This record gives sequence, structure tokens and C-alpha cells, in this order.
Amino acid sequence: MLHDGRLLSGVTVLMAVVEAGSMTRAAEALGLTPSGVGRAIARLEARIGVRLLDRTTRVMRLTDEGRLFHDRVGPLLDGIEEAAAEASGAAARVRGRLRVNVDPFFSQVVLAGRVADFVARHPELALELIMRDRIGDLVADGFDLALRFGPLPGGNFVARRLFETRVVTVAAPAYVARRGRPAHPSDIPQHDVIDFWDAAHGRPYEWEFRRRDEVLPVRPVSRLITSDARTMLDACLAGAGIAQVLAFGTRGELARGELIDLFPDWPDEMFPLHAVSPSRRHRPAKVRALIDFVAELVAPLDQH
Repeated sequence: MLHDGRLLSGVTVLMAVVEAGSMTRAAEALGLTPSGVGRAIARLEARIGVRLLDRTTRVMRLTDEGRLFHDRVGPLLDGIEEAAAEASGAAARVRGRLRVNVDPFFSQVVLAGRVADFVARHPELALELIMRDRIGDLVADGFDLALRFGPLPGGNFVARRLFETRVVTVAAPAYVARRGRPAHPSDIPQHDVIDFWDAAHGRPYEWEFRRRDEVLPVRPVSRLITSDARTMLDACLAGAGIAQVLAFGTRGELARGELIDLFPDWPDEMFPLHAVSPSRRHRPAKVRALIDFVAELVAPLDQH
């Protein structure tokens, strides 16, 4: 495929003008004259057949068509720059701001105690861990990366599965002493249940049990619903009811007998953690560095 070098050159000039806020400042940054910048913009407008900038002696702003064009080509230029940096080896440098959408429970259980190690490794990096109950729109919300449990969302994403953990149905010894232990998952509707609210779908998570190829859906009657995994776990430990929890976050409680795995013979329901990033961009070094760091942390936890 033949590429129009003059078109790419004009796009570069347009982006510089928008970033600088004036043709004069853009000309200084590009090493051109203001008239040269103006001619480049005029050639670009003639090439694509629309006016991109409204400009007077006092004001310069993008037209509606110019704004659309700018928003479409900006990410593509970012990709070219990142590809060039990667090819030259510069992409190995971890620096800048890294903004991450993180599952709150995963952050509390895994990241909180180790994130200082990651920050210490990369002194040129500013890390922002933002706890969200859903993935949302990564691009619109300004996130470079998301660390989320559950099925992948729809849309254009690049995802890497980092690990899978068992979904365990548990109760505290105090609850079992008071209400008895269910003999089979089908007994769950007769018990007090603590449910976890699925913010992405606006309802509690559906309960199901898996044993090899057998799948058993269960519809519990919830007496307590929460959107916070820590609250759900603490309420379960206090004997408020039966809960479905992630095994990676309850290993200590299970080992100490503070929680009872009610159905160890139904061990095959799994919940994955994914690293998700916008597919329109190359993954810069800072994103790859955090993904690799988290992969190291969770490797001993993977029950896949």
C-alpha cells in the first residue's frame, strides 16, 4: 500500500497547532515559519476537502469537521509514535502517569501490600489506582488499564487473563451451629444468604455450582445484599449467613477454620482476573510493566 507522505505531514502540523494553541507557537515547535504552517494546513484542508480550522487574527478553533478529524487521527499518531519508540528500544522506559481502574477487593487483598515494591522499581512513574465497581469506558474515563474480575466486557479491548480463582460457598461455624449445614446446593434457598451486587448489570450475582460438566443454578432468597466484597466477607465471618466468595481472598479464614467450605465436592466454578486495556493503542512500557508485576503476584494463586 502506498502512503501519502504529504497527508501525514499535514496531519502532524495540524496536531501541533491544536496542541500549541496557535500557528506561531506550532511553527516554533516544528522549526517552520508561521506562513509555512498556514500553507500546510491549507494543503491538508484541500486534500481532504473540508475546512478544519476557523482562524481570524484573534481566534483559532477547530471546526466541527476538524474536531472529528482530530479525535480520530490523534490516537493513530500516538500509535505511530509508540511503535517507533518500541522499535528503537525507548519503549522499555517506564515513566509518566499510569491510571488504573482496579477491582476494590483485589486491591485490598493483593495490591495494597505490594504496590510499594512496584513504585520503588520505577521512580519515574506516577501510579494512580482508582477503585471502581465496574470497568466503564476506559478511554472516556482516562484509564490506561483495568484489573477486573469476571467475564470480559463488550467493545474493543485487549485482555490478558492473569489468573483464575475458585468461587467458594462458605459460612461461619456460628451460622452452621445456629442454622445447620446445607447438605446440597439445592438447600441454599432455605438458608440466610449474603448476596453481592453486580453493579455492571444492576442485580445480584447469579448463584451456580459446577462439578465437571454439571452446572446447577440456584436462586437464593437474600436477606443481605452489599456491593462491597469486604463487607460481605466480614458479615459472613460474623455469622450473618452463607456467601459465595473468591478463594484467593479467603485462604487464611478457611485454613484457620473461621469459614467452612460448605460444598468442597462442587469445586469447578472459577472466576478470572483480566488485565484490560484499550485496543486502539499499543501497550506502552508502563502498562506492560504493571501487568507483568501483577502476573508475578498472582501466579501462586492461580487455580486454573
